Amino acid sequence: MLQSFKMAIKSIWGNKMRSFLTMLGIIIGVASVIILVSIVNGYMSYMVESFASMGVNQITARYTALPSRSIDVDEVYEFYGEHKDLFESMTPNVSVSAAVKHGSDAMDSTTVGGYSEEYLDIKGYEMAYGRNLLYSDMLARRKVAVIGAYVASELFDSMENALGEDLKLDGDSYTIVGVVERQTESASDFDDGCTDDFVWIPYSRAVKMSRNAVINNYIFTSYDISDTDSCTEALKEFFYDKMKNENLYSVTAMSSLLDTLNEQIAMMSMMLGGIAGISLLVAGVGVMNIMLVSVTERTREIGIRKALGAKKRVILQQFVIEAAVTSTIGGIIGILIGSLASTGIGTLMGIDAPPTFSAVLISFTVSVGIGLVFGYMPASRAAKLNPIDALRSE
Repeated sequence: MLQSFKMAIKSIWGNKMRSFLTMLGIIIGVASVIILVSIVNGYMSYMVESFASMGVNQITARYTALPSRSIDVDEVYEFYGEHKDLFESMTPNVSVSAAVKHGSDAMDSTTVGGYSEEYLDIKGYEMAYGRNLLYSDMLARRKVAVIGAYVASELFDSMENALGEDLKLDGDSYTIVGVVERQTESASDFDDGCTDDFVWIPYSRAVKMSRNAVINNYIFTSYDISDTDSCTEALKEFFYDKMKNENLYSVTAMSSLLDTLNEQIAMMSMMLGGIAGISLLVAGVGVMNIMLVSVTERTREIGIRKALGAKKRVILQQFVIEAAVTSTIGGIIGILIGSLASTGIGTLMGIDAPPTFSAVLISFTVSVGIGLVFGYMPASRAAKLNPIDALRSE
């Protein structure tokens, strides 16, 4: 075995260019598999983190109100109170289209919404200055607001300066009672439309601003992601009892969207890995062709070895090992290139895409397997050569 390995290394080294061209297909195939799988996995992790920041345990419930059939916000709160064992928190969600102004400064891209005092915990944010919205603000319909760090820095130069100041929403003056801690880490991303570009007001005020008679959108959270199915079913039963028509409401859990996304990305990963795997198959054919050429060139050598008593299995072993070594070296080079390339491409794309152990293991195993499988036929042909015929060949 050791002698066959040494002869394989000697043969590869003696035909450097031909050996490199044989390995090239394997190098490209292995590197492609690692790069594609790593990039897809990195993108999957990025999407999971994005969903996690939105709250994987969140459940959105919305319905379409009819003149003869609607749900009052107090009825939803009553349902929420009766199911505190299922739901951790809840807030009405009222979107408002309003320009945010302070003096002559205006912000058109700022997200304005009406929520309850529980929205801060749902988002997982902390207050930097001042206080959060209070339940009493909802009851009294106070004109108060909690703003994001970007709004504070744009209109008031700093978060601290914004506290107690007034801003106008479509002409109505609101007093800033709190500023949320900055969420955007990168300075380049701290711009219009970023995570910190928002204004929260009591949902009771937002309903009046939106000129909508009812609140038809709510956000619930479960205590744990494993409880979302029970929470979803409870919400569906509640809305069906009130609306009597499944087409008039929808209940969507973030966890189910994440599961669907993961399934789609996993399918994409398998598909891209399969496409890259085709290049490994082509590389295997290349290995077989080169080994057939090698057998033809070394027919006389094989004849001499057989005449001196070398058995079939020794000749077979020699050429199989040579093919396996060629594929293994190509696989190792492909792993190194693929690992470096996947990390570099991931950095350019702004995602973390390190080579995964599974991709490296599969690629290496396949590359060695290619050498064994595609090298067997030429090796078998060499082993079956008649010594006399082999010695006669030129």
